[in-house]
This record gives sequence, structure tokens and C-alpha cells, in this order.
Amino acid sequence: MSTGAGIDYSAWDHVYISDDEDVTSPHVDTQSLFRMRHRARLERMVAFQQRGEELENNISECKRLLEAGQGRLKELEDGKKEGDEDEDEEREAELKKVQAEVKILKKDEKSFQKMIEEYRREENKQPWDVDSISKDGFSKSVLNIKPVTKEETEKEKVEKHKTFVEKYAKEIKHFGMLRRWDDSQKYLSDGPHLVCEETANCLVVICIDFQIEEKPALMEQVAHQAIVMQFILDLARTLKVDARGCFREFFSKITTADKPYLDAFDQELGLLKDRIRRCARARVENTVKELEEEERQMRLGPGGLDPLEVYQSLPKEVQKGFDEENIQLLQEAMGKLGVEEGKYHLRRCIDSGLWVPQSGDSDDEEDGEEEDEEDDS
Repeated sequence: MSTGAGIDYSAWDHVYISDDEDVTSPHVDTQSLFRMRHRARLERMVAFQQRGEELENNISECKRLLEAGQGRLKELEDGKKEGDEDEDEEREAELKKVQAEVKILKKDEKSFQKMIEEYRREENKQPWDVDSISKDGFSKSVLNIKPVTKEETEKEKVEKHKTFVEKYAKEIKHFGMLRRWDDSQKYLSDGPHLVCEETANCLVVICIDFQIEEKPALMEQVAHQAIVMQFILDLARTLKVDARGCFREFFSKITTADKPYLDAFDQELGLLKDRIRRCARARVENTVKELEEEERQMRLGPGGLDPLEVYQSLPKEVQKGFDEENIQLLQEAMGKLGVEEGKYHLRRCIDSGLWVPQSGDSDDEEDGEEEDEEDDS
């Protein structure tokens, strides 16, 4: 069968499709019959290929023997011209023998050649089937699937993030400042190593730092790029491929995206900004608390009490004495208090460092305590 355009389709005239036949006897298992036919066809194919290999081996051996015989024949003919007369009869007999062998080998070669040609014609007439209709161009398959790796421990993740950020901090910050989609795609094309979870985390940290420094515009810019990186990573997880191989697909999608996709992007961006503001606020509060605690520790007196807290717990008249730094007023205010209450406040003032007793003051206090004990007894 051929067409007027000159394309020959005759190779498709005989295609063996018995495995696809589904009209069989109801008393015969169809699948078993197909397997049996397939096995028998494979056995015939193997036997046919072996016959071709044997023919190739036979003609090769025949050519080798013929070449050796022709070489021996040439030696005998040259020796006959240069040899002695005594050896002429013996050489003549061997020459005739070699000539006869060469003649037989030439005949065998022609016979094998005809058999090879017949085999080729028979091979071309063989019907095509699922096993012979095509051959593999190559036997190697490459799948763009991320290999399964051992899960990292928390310590390893922290160390990996720290090392990555120290090495690429400048590049990550530069990416965070890009505003156009094309610029972001080109920058990642030049540095695909930045397409990873560490970059996304580092961008969020930069956002928090900008928010603490009261630079909201910069925070919002870097937050936008952080969401870009997060969307790329989410796309890679969905496709189960390496993120470095699919970031171009994200940019192609975002530049031609419909409204729902852009709304989802803006929603995630808004949520990230809110989280950054809360995190920055919490960090500022924690920093303030830490500073206050440091100041408090520095204020502690010899007895481990905070002078500010002790001052605020004192009666108003005692506070007035400390404010005016009037010792006489302090003594009068203390004298108006009860014995136990006065001793309580005095001890707290000493422990906090508000009151630094002289040697006489401490002796008087101890004497007062002893007198109280005698009165009680």
C-alpha cells in the first residue's frame, strides 16, 4: 500500500495483533490463551534469531578459512617458481589439494551468502507485533522527583540555617528588595541556590527587624518577597519536585494569574504582615522586660531587696523624709510608727540600701531588739 505522495506504507500491511483479539471460545480462558500465544511467538522469535546468528558465524568462519587457503595457495605458487626440482612433485600435489579446498570454500561462501540473503528476505516478511514493532532508543529513564532524604533533627536544621544565612545574607537581602516579577525571576535564575526554606525564613527575620526599627515600608516590601518564596516552595511540594526547577513556572503563573489566585496571594501577604507586627511587638516587650529586670538586679541592695519597691511600700511621711534627705524627719516618722512596724520598715530599708546604718545605729537597733525580748519575758 502506498500513496501518491511517494510515502510507502507497505511495512504496515502485516501487523500481528493476535494478543488484542477478544473473540475466543467461552470454554477457553482468554488471558491464558493470550499468554500461551505470546510465549509461543517469543520462542519462534528466539529460534529465528539463533538461526541468523549461526548463519553469520558460519559465513565468517568460511571467509576466514578461505582467506587462509588463498594465502597458502599463493605461497605454494611462489615456491614452485623458486624451488628445487626434487620438491616439485610434492609441492604440485599439495598445490592441487589446496586449490581443491579453496574451490570448495568459495562454493560454500556463495551458498552461505545465498542463505543469508534468504534469511534477510524472510526476516523482512516477519509480521510485526508488540515485541518487534519498535525498539528502545535508550534504556535510561530520568525522573525529576526529589529523592527521599533522612529527616533532619532540630539541631541540624538550626545549624544548616545559620550556615546558609551567614554565607548568603547579602544575596538574600538583595532579593528581598526586588519589586518586579522579571527582576526576581532573573535573580533566582542566576542564583538558584537561594530557592530554599532557609531563604524564606531569613526574609521573615529581616521583616521583623525592619518592623522593630519602625521601617514599615521596608518590612512590607521584604514580606512580599517572603511570600513569593513561600509560594514557590509550596508549588514544589505540590508537584513533588525540586524547588529550584519550578520557580519559573510560578512566575509564569503569577504574571498571567486570574483574580482568585492573586487574591490568595494578597491574603497570605496580609496574614504574614500581621504575624510580623505581633512578633515584633512581642520581641520589643520581652526586650523591655529583660532591660527592666537587668536594672532591677543592678539596683538590689545588700539584702537582695529592690530599693524602688521598698520605697513605694513605705508610709508617706517616711517617703517624704527620703525625698528631702532629712534624717530628723525620718527619725520622727519612724518614731510615730509602732515598734514592730518601725523595725520592719527599717530592716527593709537597710536590706535594699535605702538606709545605710552607722555603727551606732546598728548597735541601737540590736539593743532595742534585746530590750523588747526582756520586756516580753
